[in-house]
Amino acid sequence: MEMSLAYSIVLSLVLITFFTCAGKLLCLFWLKPKQLERCLRRQGLNGTTYRLLFQDLRDNLRMTKQAQSQSSTSFSNDIVPRILPFFHQSIKKYGKLCFTWFGPTPVLNIMDSDMLKEIFSRINEFEKPHPKAIGDLFISGLLEIEGEKWAKHRKIINPAFHYEKLKNVVTATCSSCEEMIRGWEKQCLAGEVDVWPHLQHLSGDVLYRAAFSGNCDQAKSIFLLQQEQMSLTYKVLQFVFIPGWSLLPSKLQKRMKEIDHKVRGFLEDVVTKREKAMKEGGVDEDDLLGLLLKSNMKEIQESGHQKGMSIEDVIQECKAFNLAGQQSASNLLSWTLILLSKYQDWQDRAREEVLRVFGNNKPDFDGLSRLKIVSMILNEVLRLYPPVFMTMRTVHKKTKLGDIQIPPGVLLFVPIILIHHDPEIWGDDAKEFNPDRFSEGVSKSTKNKLCFFPFGSGPRTCIGQNFAFLETKVALTLILQSFKVQLSPSYKHVPIPLFTIHPQYGVPLILTRIRSNSLIRN
Repeated sequence: MEMSLAYSIVLSLVLITFFTCAGKLLCLFWLKPKQLERCLRRQGLNGTTYRLLFQDLRDNLRMTKQAQSQSSTSFSNDIVPRILPFFHQSIKKYGKLCFTWFGPTPVLNIMDSDMLKEIFSRINEFEKPHPKAIGDLFISGLLEIEGEKWAKHRKIINPAFHYEKLKNVVTATCSSCEEMIRGWEKQCLAGEVDVWPHLQHLSGDVLYRAAFSGNCDQAKSIFLLQQEQMSLTYKVLQFVFIPGWSLLPSKLQKRMKEIDHKVRGFLEDVVTKREKAMKEGGVDEDDLLGLLLKSNMKEIQESGHQKGMSIEDVIQECKAFNLAGQQSASNLLSWTLILLSKYQDWQDRAREEVLRVFGNNKPDFDGLSRLKIVSMILNEVLRLYPPVFMTMRTVHKKTKLGDIQIPPGVLLFVPIILIHHDPEIWGDDAKEFNPDRFSEGVSKSTKNKLCFFPFGSGPRTCIGQNFAFLETKVALTLILQSFKVQLSPSYKHVPIPLFTIHPQYGVPLILTRIRSNSLIRN
């Protein structure tokens, strides 16, 4: 009798547990998604139907793999079908304001200018999603944090990135770029030079000179680790919105943690040593790290420790601008050289302007602001090949966006590259390289609409965009003073998405020397 009673109790508990778990899973993977879908459709929105087994996710992976496996037959700036094939097809079928699915999570596509202004200005309502699976292993600092903590960090970091404080970026870029050009002068005698790895190394070296007063060996080792981290993160990105996925054992996540530990260890050593030296009065360098630490110390002295950043906070911010700084500048310079090699008339116009402003002298901080044609070219490159080709936001409570009520649980997807390539905004030549469209400035070319935002928009605009722009201007000036650049016959125009848009097969160029780098005068 007692055994029978015990058995009945155990069986009852098992059944209760089973049905409770089954009920939660049913709600998570069917009832809630279908409820969100009905909510969106009632407001007149169209999109794919939610299905079990994550059909959209599988279609996305299949179409991306198919697009990236296709070989390039010609040079074309119409790269959206390769970069975002699934969203490109969905928008063609359902319209610009449509929804798809990341697992059980609905993804609402946003391309309307007024809606975008709301999203980027109402930062406390539309926040960046924070998938647990990647956490701060890859995305950290200002890129990740929200609310009061973000406001505090931004206030402390802003002085370090003030335009006038970035003069050392010019000096650092000149030093690093001259070393690179000397190497190119030797290599170009043997034929083509794949400049892609050199430009990546250049960005890392400039960053460590300007931000950490470091050397290129340190820059190279950290850059390679973060390149790997970026690749791994992109592989898992689509899965992180599936509930419970982060709990599954994964070699990718294990490796990501190992990389983060190494990068964090290096940065912790740099930051703690610098802070100690500054407190002891032994060093007062005006690199980015020094400026950040001075600003932080000032905030703590004036407002108390709670208003300042901890060492851990500083490390996370260093991780953020270390990664973002390298990726933005190297990619911008790479695509600029590719497009100037393709469109020789614009290369000639840019070189004429550079020689008119600087002659054979090194570029200086004040002169860079007079490079109007170069700025037009860089803006057009950023339009066609933006450093961030998409971004996402989420809401935690029912929120109105335009005429739509967004329920919690919906992701907002902003396909920056589709907006930058939209013929309805930019005209019939939207896919063409035409820097003249920026001849009267960005506001005039966009007709004051929010349709050009390569570094984001609103209060959360990328804090390092001036750094990347300055570095690229200086490097491009020195390269145009030294070489005529042409695409090698072996070049394949195959852009590939990896958070930023990379040239999959490198950037092989034919470099023709105009004069020796040794002739550049101080």
